[in-house]
Amino acid sequence: MRHFDEILALAAQHHGSPEAVLEKAVNAHAVADLTSVPDDRYLATMTRCVFNAGFNWKVIEAKWEGFEAAFEGFDPHKVAFMTDEDLDRLVSDERIVRHGAKIKSTLENARFIVAEAEAHGSFGAFLAGWPMGDQAGLLAHLGKHGSRLGGATGQYALRFSGYDAWITSRDVCAALVREGVLDEPKATSKSALKAVDEAFNELAEQSGQSRALISRVLALSVG
Repeated sequence: MRHFDEILALAAQHHGSPEAVLEKAVNAHAVADLTSVPDDRYLATMTRCVFNAGFNWKVIEAKWEGFEAAFEGFDPHKVAFMTDEDLDRLVSDERIVRHGAKIKSTLENARFIVAEAEAHGSFGAFLAGWPMGDQAGLLAHLGKHGSRLGGATGQYALRFSGYDAWITSRDVCAALVREGVLDEPKATSKSALKAVDEAFNELAEQSGQSRALISRVLALSVG
């Protein structure tokens, strides 16, 4: 794999100077202190990402005020204790996208957040305490204990929540194939995700940059 500076130079060939690439690659969602984010915002972000998967995001955006109202401001404790009758009501609620399985996942993710908050003090504290070099392990944990948080959905949920997350987008995977990290332009197996983790850890150590920024630089280096 090339040094980060060489990958940055490749991106600069497509997008101007290295400084321009770094400016373009800044993560607008970064949060310095994950514990400062209320648990309801983590649930809201998870829900938005789950519903965005397979839907036009503009539809979800247009209805988001309705989502906030229907799910009690995404208060995890309130949502976690919603009943089957509440689920039936939500499936008929025209303020939101009426997708039964995804609505149910919000209730299940509320319970997941409550459980982690009880164990760690808050969901943000849980995220902050997870080893930074083990995003693959964190994604596995989200996939096992959360609902519909596997694959790209979990990665975007982490990024949009403020966690310093890499995302295995098409262009990122193409760059990682070019660099010999992946054998094919996707990362779904445990071994592939571990290889991605190791590559990002190496690039972060070389550059001192965030993993989210490195992710964007890799994507920009493709074209």
